[in-house]
Amino acid sequence: MKLRTFVFNPVEENTYLLYDDTKECVIIDPGCYSPAEQAQLKEFIQEKELTVKHILNTHLHFDHCFGINFVSKTYNVGLQAHKGDEEFLHRLPEQAARFGFHVNEENPTISQYINEGDEISFGEQTLRAIHVPGHSPGSIVFYSEEYGCLFVGDVLFQQSIGRTDLPGGDYDTLINGIKAKLYTLPDETKVFPGHGPDTTIGFEKRNNFYVKGNI
Repeated sequence: MKLRTFVFNPVEENTYLLYDDTKECVIIDPGCYSPAEQAQLKEFIQEKELTVKHILNTHLHFDHCFGINFVSKTYNVGLQAHKGDEEFLHRLPEQAARFGFHVNEENPTISQYINEGDEISFGEQTLRAIHVPGHSPGSIVFYSEEYGCLFVGDVLFQQSIGRTDLPGGDYDTLINGIKAKLYTLPDETKVFPGHGPDTTIGFEKRNNFYVKGNI
């Protein structure tokens, strides 16, 4: 059963909605900041007659979190994320204010922790969690082996990597994690990042200055 992906870019952050013919779906990194961005997501879900089964966050930096409460309250589903990033939720208004955004609602909470190797199912699909810290302590990548695709948050970008100068970041940890856990996947694996265009593992192995070369 074919996996379908819808992506849109609230606050220049890629929010992904994955679904198949069962009409069950997951939302990865809901970054909906404005009512218009929330409406765009809601209209797509209504148009496709989808049932939201999971909210999954690759990590919990503010720009990936703006829409968590909206999705959770609208569709009665809880947030799933890694415990290592939980502290960021407690400081969400502070995080956002540093970059000129205002948050005036209650902080989201994690309803279920995601750990290395956990499997998240919806419809006929399964995503496996891969823990790749370094951009943040709790950064998680979601991998569909069947469809050969990764949803990586800010771990890996086209010819770049996530910044490591934020609290809890560590450059060596991130580079080692990419090499050990992502570069060992098939070269044709598609990579869908939290910002910017998609890429592939093979392209990054050949062209990414930060993690290019032998693994």
